[in-house]
Amino acid sequence: MKKYQNIILILIAVSAVFGLIWLSRLSNDNGGNFEAVSAGGGVLSAQEQSFSFGAVSMADGKVSHSFKIKNTGTGPMTINKIYTSCMCTVASLIKGNDEIGPFGMQGMGVIPNIKETIEQGQEAEILVVFDPAAHGPAGVGRISRVVSVENSGGKLNLSIDANVTP
Repeated sequence: MKKYQNIILILIAVSAVFGLIWLSRLSNDNGGNFEAVSAGGGVLSAQEQSFSFGAVSMADGKVSHSFKIKNTGTGPMTINKIYTSCMCTVASLIKGNDEIGPFGMQGMGVIPNIKETIEQGQEAEILVVFDPAAHGPAGVGRISRVVSVENSGGKLNLSIDANVTP
């Protein structure tokens, strides 16, 4: 019996260490911004990296949220691709009066290279639309989706979650 207790304690300790590592990756020293840096000096920042819709009813239809992004660096930043982790979610780049997209799940059709430049100090939005009815009656419960913004500095991931009800 003591052998099983030791194994359980070891598993708890290992889980705690991995949890702390995961949390440390989320923390940063840039005032809450989440960044991807380019070689040319551009820095794509988002004030929030995740958003929760809370309870979302399938019957009420699609919900959306805009993530504000900004190039806070010293040079231009190029957004190459935007894609989502599930077909129930699409995302668009809103730059000025232009909407580029929507873009869906990678691997479920072609995700084009958009090569859209965000100049130093320029702001834009990533509009995310989630369709809670996309998976039908089996799609109730907690969901989590990711929108990836590939750019000249790497990749900025934005996430949404919801509790889908009938």
